[in-house]
Amino acid sequence: METGLYIRHGSRLDPRLRELAILQVGYFVGNHYQFAHHVEIAISLGVPEQDIRAIAEETEGRKSHLEPLARSALSAAREMTSSVSLCQETFDALRAGLDNECLVDLLFAIATYNSIVRILASLEVDLEDEYRPLLDRFPLR
Repeated sequence: METGLYIRHGSRLDPRLRELAILQVGYFVGNHYQFAHHVEIAISLGVPEQDIRAIAEETEGRKSHLEPLARSALSAAREMTSSVSLCQETFDALRAGLDNECLVDLLFAIATYNSIVRILASLEVDLEDEYRPLLDRFPLR
């Protein structure tokens, strides 16, 4: 199965948790294309707007309303994006909340989207006009 299809349709990982982590990667690096496209996906999956907005709070070091597992997934995305690996505390928190398969799938999704944002940035892929309103609703820093 293709990587993207597995991440979105083959994994048992909770789609909300997956999308929050993917959004965190795009938000953290400021990639308009990836972030806006996954905001649309998250909304289509029923992820509350408040959860999407919490990414900015968590990135700025403020504790949001998100439950501990979601906050740990966002931490994992930031850590893997900025320093490649996870600190032990983040890994332990994820391990406590996810079985082995879902833990690997979360880390795989984060790593995959770290690759994708780098390709998008290197190719200078422009965001389509129809996605720009999503950036007005959910601005990047």
